[in-house]
Amino acid sequence: MPTISMFYGIIVSMFFEINDKHHLPHVHVRYQGMKASLAIQDGELLAGEIPIRQLRMVQVWIDLHRDELLADWELAMAGETPFRIDPLK
Repeated sequence: MPTISMFYGIIVSMFFEINDKHHLPHVHVRYQGMKASLAIQDGELLAGEIPIRQLRMVQVWIDLHRDELLADWELAMAGETPFRIDPLK
């Protein structure tokens, strides 16, 4: 799963498999052994859990980089490696 950004101990990745049932554009987040998936469109928590503070940081980051994330999603669906995206500063 390609890492597209890292900030404040949070690792954000994007992965897509043709046979996977994930049709909604989303990112995977890891933080201190916890995992979650968040929708790109609105930052909604789709699965898993991470602490609320880190969840809010990722949601702000998604809001700031939504266009880049959607472009990366298109690359991932085409089987190409998504580009790295600037971290939350």
